[in-house]
Amino acid sequence: MKRSNRQGLAIALAILLLVGGVLLSWLTHGRGVVRDDPKRNISVPKTLTVPLQVRAAYNAEKIFVNYRWPADRPGLFHDVLVYEGGRWVVKGRATPGSQPDGMHEDRVAMMLDDGGVPEFARYGGYITVGDGILTFTNEASEDAVKAHPYLGGKLKQEEVSKSLPGTRSDINDWASLRSEEVLGAQRRAGYFLDLWHWRSHRANPIGMSDDQMVAEVRGGDDGKSAAGTNWDGERQQPRLMFYAAAVRHKALQWADVVAGRIDQESVYYLVEGQAVPFDPQAGWVEGDTLPRRFLRQPEGSKADITVQGKGRWADGHWDVTLSRALDTGHPLDDKILRDHGLYDVAFAIHRHATGGRWHYVSLPMSLGLGRDADIVAMQFDVAEPTWSGPGREVTLFYPGQVSWPHLHSKAHAGAEAIARRLPVHTRHSVEQLKHYGIEVEFAQEMRRQWLWTLWSGLALILGIGFALNMALAQRRGA
Repeated sequence: MKRSNRQGLAIALAILLLVGGVLLSWLTHGRGVVRDDPKRNISVPKTLTVPLQVRAAYNAEKIFVNYRWPADRPGLFHDVLVYEGGRWVVKGRATPGSQPDGMHEDRVAMMLDDGGVPEFARYGGYITVGDGILTFTNEASEDAVKAHPYLGGKLKQEEVSKSLPGTRSDINDWASLRSEEVLGAQRRAGYFLDLWHWRSHRANPIGMSDDQMVAEVRGGDDGKSAAGTNWDGERQQPRLMFYAAAVRHKALQWADVVAGRIDQESVYYLVEGQAVPFDPQAGWVEGDTLPRRFLRQPEGSKADITVQGKGRWADGHWDVTLSRALDTGHPLDDKILRDHGLYDVAFAIHRHATGGRWHYVSLPMSLGLGRDADIVAMQFDVAEPTWSGPGREVTLFYPGQVSWPHLHSKAHAGAEAIARRLPVHTRHSVEQLKHYGIEVEFAQEMRRQWLWTLWSGLALILGIGFALNMALAQRRGA
C-alpha cells in the first residue's frame, strides 16, 4: 500500500474516532439515571428530607409523645369503594410513590427499644429491612410467601414485611426463619421492637393509634385492631354504609374525595352509630363512595395507645400527640417504661399519599425519662402535659432501597465498620444518607453510565491522539 493511501486511511480513522467520541459524549451527556420506573418499584420523591419536631413528657402512669411535621394537604382516606358502571370497585390500591388519587392516609411511626435489640441503637430502622421485603425491586413474590409454612401457613402473611435479623438463620434469605421455639424464646428475652403507628384514617378519627411490634414480621399486638374491612368478598359489595338519618348521607361522592372537599370535621369514616348494614337496593348512583375500612374500638394489647385530644392538620402541618401507659401489662408486645429509664427510638412519616417504603426515616436517637438524652421526656404531676416551645427537631430522610443484607455485602464500603459494630452516625450524616439511598437504588444504571462516559472519553482521547499524530506526520513529510 502506498504511503499516501496509508496516511489517508489513518486520517479517516482518526476523524472517525474523533467524531464518534464526540457523538457518543453528546448522546450520553446529561442523561440522568434517576428516573421513576413503576415496574421496578422505583419512584423517588422530589424532596429528600423532611423536618419532624418531637416532644415527650410523662407522669406516674403515662408517657406522652408529640409529633409535628409538614404536609401540603391532609391525607384523610386510605382506600375506598366507588360505585362505577353498576358495580363497586376499589380505589386506592398501593402504587410506587404517591398514590395518584390521593388514597393513602398520612402516618407517623416510632420504633422503641429498651436495649433488647442492641443493633437498633447503632443502626435504627435499617436493621428491619431484610431480604425480599415488600416494595423493593427484588421483593419476594406473593405466591412464595403464601407457600411458606410459617409466614404464609401460620401467620397468613402475603408479603415480606419488616423483621429483625436475628429471626433468620441467613440474613440473605427471607425464608430462613428460625424455629418457632427459638422465635418464642427471643420474644420472651425482649428481642423485638415496640412500634407506635398512628394512621390518619384507620385509627385517628376514634382517638386511637395502632400498637404494633417488629420481630419475625411487623405485626399487631395481641387483641383486636381499630380497623376492619368493609368488603363482602362473596357478594362483591360493601358490608356497611353511612347511616343517613344520623349523618345526612348514605355515601360520599368520589369527585369530592379526590378534590379534597371533605375536611376533618366531616363524617368521612364508618364507625358504630354512624353506619348501618349495606343495602344493595338503596338507589346507588355513579360516583357513590364508601370507605373500604370501618372503625371499631380496639381490644387487648392493641388498645394501649391513644390520641391525646385530636390529631389534626392545620396550616400545612400535622400535630399529633400519642399517650400510653408506662407499664401496659403486656411485656411480650410492648417495651415497659420506667422513671429515669433510657431508651432507643427512631421515627418515620408517610405523607402526600405514599405507602410502603416511600416514607422518611430518622437515624436512631435516645429517649430519656427525666434524664439526659437526645430527647428528654420531662416529668409532670397533672393528668396531661401542657406543651410549650418547639420540640427536638429531627431531620428525616428518604432511605431508598438500602437493606440490612446490602449493608453487610461487598457492595457496601462500610460493611467492615458494621462488622466492628460502629454506629451509623459515626460515619454518615443525614445529608450523606439521603444521597446514598438513591445511589444504591440506581447502582446498576450509574455503573452503566460511568462505563459509557469512560468509553466515550477514551474514544475522544484516541481520536485526538490520532489526529495530532497524523498532523505531525504530514508536517514531517512535507
